[in-house]
Amino acid sequence: MIRKYMNERRSWIILFLSLQALILVIAYLDASIPLQSIFYIVFLSFIIFILFLIIRYQKETSFYKELDMLGNGFDLISLEEARTPFEKITETQLTEQAKYYKESLSDLLISIEQEKDDLLGWIHEVKTPLTTMQLMVDRLEDERLKTQLNNEWLRIHLLLDQQLHQRRIPFIKNDLFIEVTALEPLLYKEIKDLKSWCMQKGIGFDISLQKPDALTDAKWLSFMVRQLLTNAVKYSKNSDILISSYEEDGQVKLAIQDAGRGIDPRDLPRIFDKGFTSTTSHHDNAATGMGLYLTKKAAASLAIEIEVQSTVGEGTTFTLTFPKKNAFVQITGM
Repeated sequence: MIRKYMNERRSWIILFLSLQALILVIAYLDASIPLQSIFYIVFLSFIIFILFLIIRYQKETSFYKELDMLGNGFDLISLEEARTPFEKITETQLTEQAKYYKESLSDLLISIEQEKDDLLGWIHEVKTPLTTMQLMVDRLEDERLKTQLNNEWLRIHLLLDQQLHQRRIPFIKNDLFIEVTALEPLLYKEIKDLKSWCMQKGIGFDISLQKPDALTDAKWLSFMVRQLLTNAVKYSKNSDILISSYEEDGQVKLAIQDAGRGIDPRDLPRIFDKGFTSTTSHHDNAATGMGLYLTKKAAASLAIEIEVQSTVGEGTTFTLTFPKKNAFVQITGM
């Protein structure tokens, strides 16, 4: 702050030094003026000026020091009361701006919350006719048409589910319920929902659960598994998807391995980025680039680590590593 103050008052300091230099030059040129007395006066002037700067520094910078400590916040309550006219102008303008931005932010948050509620309501409304459509499709006798409609119905259902969870993710901390979750029924439910798609593509499942349960949130784990299984089925054909759970270093791990096309090494660092689809199949309009992004976001809130191993042409393995029990103290704050 001292350097900033000196730089701010640089013109004053230059003016003072110039005046002192002018006095010395006049005394040197005019023999009638005693040079020693002038030196004494200049010396006293320097002492007085330095004391003046110190006093003014204390008075003029206290307000701006407080202002500098506020950072990016809008809270001006702790700001020291302005004393000088310029400080009062600054305080008034900052107060008005803070009030304006607080009101704008509040209106924006209300608007976003309303938009979220409207979209969630719409999604729930759409689910009703979708359920009806599912019942109607089940009554069809043409198996080929039935399979095609089931696949399209499933695609719509998964996209709506993705949108629903995308809107909930920012508030996931309010929606967590950590408990011992049985993995087998959770996995079988997700596999059953993908049954028609898997049958069409000739995909089976090989499940081996050495660890039958994990400490986590069942609903959000289901969502994560759903995204990973959907990806595995989408990029596989006529092969089995291997699902296993085991314990390593005191942590439960859940691995989902497919024998699909694999992920290009240059894509691996970006697969969890929002909107990223692929560089090898960039023309794939069906991909949204949101599934793995949302999975990563949910995993972060549950303190679950996701590891990816993939070989082009051989398949991909996603491994979820669940945190140890004491790690949930950080999640729940208890």
